[in-house]
Amino acid sequence: MRRSKLALILIALFGVIGAGVAMFIGWPRADSWTEAEIATLRTLWVGSLPPLPADPSNQYADDPRAVALGEKLFFDMRFSVNGQVSCGTCHLPELDFQDGRALAQGVGVTDRRTMPIAGVAYSPWLFWDGRKDSLWAQALGPLESMVEHGGTRAQYAHLIAAHYHDEYEALFGPLPDLADVPPTAAPIDDPTARAAWEAMTPAARESVTQIYANMGKAIAAFERTIMPGPSRFDAYVQAMLAGDARALRAALTPDEVAGLRLFIGAANCTQCHNGALFTDNDFHNTAVPTVPGLPEDTGRAAGARQVLADEFNCLSPYSDAAPEQCAELRFMISEGEQMLRAFKPPSLRNVAERPPYMHAGQFATLEEVLLHYNSAPPAPAGHSELHPLNLSPAELGQLLAFLQTLSAR
Repeated sequence: MRRSKLALILIALFGVIGAGVAMFIGWPRADSWTEAEIATLRTLWVGSLPPLPADPSNQYADDPRAVALGEKLFFDMRFSVNGQVSCGTCHLPELDFQDGRALAQGVGVTDRRTMPIAGVAYSPWLFWDGRKDSLWAQALGPLESMVEHGGTRAQYAHLIAAHYHDEYEALFGPLPDLADVPPTAAPIDDPTARAAWEAMTPAARESVTQIYANMGKAIAAFERTIMPGPSRFDAYVQAMLAGDARALRAALTPDEVAGLRLFIGAANCTQCHNGALFTDNDFHNTAVPTVPGLPEDTGRAAGARQVLADEFNCLSPYSDAAPEQCAELRFMISEGEQMLRAFKPPSLRNVAERPPYMHAGQFATLEEVLLHYNSAPPAPAGHSELHPLNLSPAELGQLLAFLQTLSAR
């Protein structure tokens, strides 16, 4: 999709001019908020995050031993077909646990962008399309993906036995005898790996799959500890709630405050980006353009079917949850036009630090994202939720300035 270079220049120019004029003439700040607006700001404040929700499908979710093991597994490149890919390859701590690429790259190149994972323990659905319903199930998907880790669960079982024997057994109990388990085997599309898997006894397949599921539960325990830090925006809200006028004025510039007002008001950003993580963890069609050369991506429409059929979902034998504890899965909406090309909005925390944007890196900059929402083009498929915002270049510059305040200090 072509972008107006003039519009992009105007966004940046008006943002700079606006800040300069405010400093020079003492432009009145927009720090007067209604009670309803203050209530909204409080919900966006990082201090309003509730306690970490329990995961009944993972009884090891908050076990410190699982956290320690999971962190090691997360960064261990041996858990890949070529010994060169780990979870940390795409989820780099120094890049907010993502990779800065338009499309994630493991042993091959995927069809989607790496999502940031700080705070994802609060989400009932994982990945852009919600095809997994727990962090541990999410952790397992890339391990056997032919373009991500590219390995097999039999390979990983042998690695656990060889390198993590004591830590695994201290947490999950005795490892089974793997002497008759082939080095590479899994129920995946690779013909060789699948043939080896089908040649194994049912009991051997079950034992290997249980080790595999436990790996996911340990990795999830570590991922649950990854949380966003406070930002200048949070300092602003904290000062407001404390009645500290000096700290309030020091936290944000006039343009940033004006952008915040737009964010919760005329720009309607909180329709999708609400709560202390700036995401509703739901799925939305926002008319994001397709990428030439990539397969058709129907988003939640496909993800809903996948999670219902997932070998490791909340209702599976590998889940520790009772069926009545799987309400999200049991009562999820699985059909409807609103699901076509609907994707989960990622958290906006640290958003300015992790271009490009959208599920396949369609937009290189935040300026391009704002222009997209401002013009609200038709959706490539399905029904778009967008309506033209018709914000001025100056307002777009203020909105951009606010988004930059969400970076952790």
